[in-house]
Amino acid sequence: MTTATTASSTPAATLVLFGARGDLVRRLLVPALYDLRRSGLLPEAFRIVGVDRVEGDTGNWRDSLRDFLAETTRDPLAEFQATGIDEQIWNWLADRLEYVRLDFAESDGLAGLRPHVSGNAIFYLAVPSRLFGPVIGELAKTGLLDETPEGFRRVVVEKPFGLDLASAQALNRQCAAVMKPEQIFRIDHFLGKEEVRNILITRFANVLFEPVWNSRFIDNVQISATETITVGTRGAFYESTGALRDMVPNHLFQLLSLVAMEPPTSLAGAGLSEARQALFEAIEPVQPGDVVRGQYEAGVVTGEAVPAYRTTPGVDPQSRVETFVALKLHVDTPRWEGVPFYLRTGKAMGNRVTEVVVTFRAAEALAEVEGANRPNRIIFRIQPDGGVRIGFEGLAQGPGLSKTAMVARMFEREFSPVHPDVGYEALLYGCLYGDHTLFQRADNVERAWAVLEPVLQAWKDGGAPESYSAGSDGPAGAQELLARDGRVWEKATETDGQVGS
Repeated sequence: MTTATTASSTPAATLVLFGARGDLVRRLLVPALYDLRRSGLLPEAFRIVGVDRVEGDTGNWRDSLRDFLAETTRDPLAEFQATGIDEQIWNWLADRLEYVRLDFAESDGLAGLRPHVSGNAIFYLAVPSRLFGPVIGELAKTGLLDETPEGFRRVVVEKPFGLDLASAQALNRQCAAVMKPEQIFRIDHFLGKEEVRNILITRFANVLFEPVWNSRFIDNVQISATETITVGTRGAFYESTGALRDMVPNHLFQLLSLVAMEPPTSLAGAGLSEARQALFEAIEPVQPGDVVRGQYEAGVVTGEAVPAYRTTPGVDPQSRVETFVALKLHVDTPRWEGVPFYLRTGKAMGNRVTEVVVTFRAAEALAEVEGANRPNRIIFRIQPDGGVRIGFEGLAQGPGLSKTAMVARMFEREFSPVHPDVGYEALLYGCLYGDHTLFQRADNVERAWAVLEPVLQAWKDGGAPESYSAGSDGPAGAQELLARDGRVWEKATETDGQVGS
């Protein structure tokens, strides 16, 4: 990963944000740019051009972005107390914002963008996935992707990169036809999160872990990303995507790769991509019988009544789209022989938790020591309270020898608002430097879809997903998926930091 740390060494560039009026730009990309400037990592010669089909001008676009920042920006030393916007930082950013109204999906729709772009340029496609191909085609047609000695040209593509193996391959072919591999950045914002990147350092920079990171000591690995929020206003998007496509081949597989990959030759550049690809190649294709899908019915989440998914605007009243998915997979390497990996994600769940739980085999209990024989666990918590927790056995208070569960918490203060981070800062910074460490290669994406292809094919003519009440732990089938192996899902909640079932 790049080691440059000053604005003076950061390449000057124009960042073109397609979908400038959208939620991603407002909630994440502009706040990330604000954080980068606050950290002194954006150069003076930096410009941001917003492109969208929505009527408007630079002034009202700036105002809308400022209003959001003013409501949400927090003093990094103020323990989550909202203190408003730093006017000096905002004014610097606002002076570099420009809005251009264009219908970028139409033929010749981007001709009007050429006068606004010169030198180094990054084109960020914060648009629906169906527009990735048309926008890339128009950029190439207008010559905006042509690089010169005076300027690089790069394209950032959001997920989902395709909706199955065939569509991912087609999009990769289209990119390859008009760009060199180093020009395309396939983004997965999970890889930008500090808590996720810390998995690499915890594993490979500490001799404590590598000797026991194998099937001799590890019983199973669970990866969960559950949300209390519903589909909300994204009903139409979700109908074309679903929980599996939205989360599994990208976010959850990224967590899987960092936990299960072999030691890379380097944590920078190609070394990490090669290790990730080797891991993906070792995942056995998931069989439909090892997958449970669910769809939320009406219920109560955090004290609020939640209507059923099928009543959401934009959703088919007879929809068979899943809002929850759980699956079991295997990694065919000597390190992970016989170790199951369980993945789950869902909307309208009882808790908002993203974490990786590594459960070790239980130690042989000494007959004279009282207490349950609980296995050790390492939890990599991504959200809401990031950090690493280790569950182990310790001496219970009292005169005898008896065990009690104990938890060691690490790194929690490092992943606090002291360092501003919405998850996109490192990714945008990497784009400026041409650093692909935190981005996916074409073969990474295609192999992830290939692993899930048997499931997607089976679901084309499959029945309806299993129902679960909003605010619950998901459908009963998810519990049964582990029960048939004699295991249960980890029960850590949002805030208590428990380790253990």
